[in-house]
Parts: sequence; C-alpha cells; structure tokens
Amino acid sequence: MEATPLALFWAGVIAGAILLYVVLDGFDLGVGVLFGTTREAAHRTAMMHVIAPYWDGNETWLIVVGAGLYAAFPSVYTVFLGAFYFPVLLLLLGLIFRGVAFEFRERANRTRPLWDWGFCLGSTVVAFVQGAALGAMMRGIPVADGQFTGGPFDWLAPFPLLTGLGLVLGYALLGAGWVVLKAEGELRDWAYRRIPWLVGAVLAVLVLAFTLTVNSGEVPRGNLQHRPGGLAFPVLGLLALAGTLYGAQRRRDGLPFALTVLFFLAAYVTLGVMFWPYMVPYSITVASAAAPEPSLSFLFYGAGIVALPVMLIYTIVVYWVFRGKARQGNGN
Repeated sequence: MEATPLALFWAGVIAGAILLYVVLDGFDLGVGVLFGTTREAAHRTAMMHVIAPYWDGNETWLIVVGAGLYAAFPSVYTVFLGAFYFPVLLLLLGLIFRGVAFEFRERANRTRPLWDWGFCLGSTVVAFVQGAALGAMMRGIPVADGQFTGGPFDWLAPFPLLTGLGLVLGYALLGAGWVVLKAEGELRDWAYRRIPWLVGAVLAVLVLAFTLTVNSGEVPRGNLQHRPGGLAFPVLGLLALAGTLYGAQRRRDGLPFALTVLFFLAAYVTLGVMFWPYMVPYSITVASAAAPEPSLSFLFYGAGIVALPVMLIYTIVVYWVFRGKARQGNGN
C-alpha cells in the first residue's frame, strides 16, 4: 500500500514542524537548562532577555505537530498518547510551569528564587521527556489492531533515559550557542566556556546511543546501511559538533549556534532514514495511518494553504525584527 500525495504532504508538514520546534524551542529550553547552572542574578536576567521575544511563539510548532497528527494521522495520535501518556502530561506541566515562572520572576522579590528554579526545572523536564519518548520510539512501540499494547512506564527503560539525558545536553548546547549569538560581555564569555564541555558530553551520549541502536535493531541498522547516504548523515553530525567546538575556540559568535543546528538537522535526518516509512516504529506506516482522502484534502485547503504560511511568515518576521545582539530592558 503506497502513501498518497496528500498523505506524504502532511507527513512532510509534521516532520517539518517537529524540526522547527526542536530547533526554535530547543534553544530556549536549552537556555532554561543553563539558567540553573549560574547563581549570578545579572546573568539570569540577561538570559531571560535573549529569549524573551521568541519563546512563546516557538511553542506554536508543537501545537502544529499535535493537531496535525490528530487530524491527518489519527491512529498515530491514538497510539502515541497511549504509549506516552505520562511523558505528555509531564511535558505539558513543564511547559506551563516554565511559562508561569518566566512571567512571575520579573515581578517577584522574595519568591524570585522559587520562580528561577521553576523555570530551570520546567525546561529540563520538557527536554528530558521529549528525549525519553524519542528513545522509546527508537526501541519500537508494541501495537496490535491499531492500539498500544505496552505498559505506561515502558518509556522509563535504560535506553530512553539515555536519550532523555542526551536531548537535555543537546538543548543546553543549542542554548549556549544562542546565548553566544545574542549576548555580549560576561554572559557571552560564560556561555563560550560551557560549549566545549557540552560538546564532549553530547558526543559521549550520542556515540553510546548510536552504538546501542545499531547493534540491537535490525530495521534501523538495515536502513542506515542499505539506503543511499544513510551513514553520511551521522558523519555530518560529528563534523558539525567538531565545527561547533572550533567556532567556540575561535570566538566566532555565529558558528556555534549555526553548527549545532546543523548537528540537530543531521541527527533528525538520520532518524528519518532509520524510521521511514514508519510513523510509529516499527508497526504503523504513513500509508496505513493516513486519514481518508477527503479529510486530507479539506485540511490541505483549510490549513496547508492558509494557516501554515501565516505562521511561517510570522516566525520569520519576529526573528528579523529582533535580529542582532540583545539589549537588556527591551528584548533587543
């Protein structure tokens, strides 16, 4: 059974929305993770300013992913919620708490330490559960008759915990690159000093996770080995990490963030090579999960032509308006 053009279109939209979310919300989650590693009040305030114009808009792409799955691939949505009910709950709680903490800390005096830790903890929880869910998907999700057949805590296995830690570190590296790109003075130097340590930690987790995945899974191993260019993307990711380290050593402000984005892109495409054509590894394909053609067509004209372009234009305009180094007090 082959996927129709509309099914492939919506699979591409969801894949693109996931990538945009990982990169855009990833850097502000990473800043939140790094937020708890400094006690300097000035650093913390400046870190808030470098993400203030962007953070709430970045999360919009997560809504696109959820709504897109619900409308275009309902069986995937059902299985995903069944398999990751607790991670999704923790994700939502983390996003809510970090959002409240972001707003309240600016107006708090005696309770500011509470909101500081709330912002850091919420960001870390969100990053961790995303990585753990990814690791659980890489192991494969048990499905029978279109329903999840595993347990509610399957995602707490050792490998998902490893990938959860890896994504926390990866987001922290992305956040450090963003701080370098947007900040000046002591905070910029502070972020530069953390990049080499984060690169080393990400590399260690990545090598271990990649080795375990290739050695234990016939499907991902076969896809990487036999599909054209499959092994080229992991190599590109390693080169991007090396370039990130080089950019930090040379104090090239734009390189660490740009090359960390390239690393995430290479890792994402590697996962695509490993998973395709499955949307739920390794049981539900794009073709078998797609909604009826009339529904996909309605979505195409209602959301694909109208809503998605508006969101993209809004995102581009925001990042263009607030380009350059951040200035305390006005967000730019």
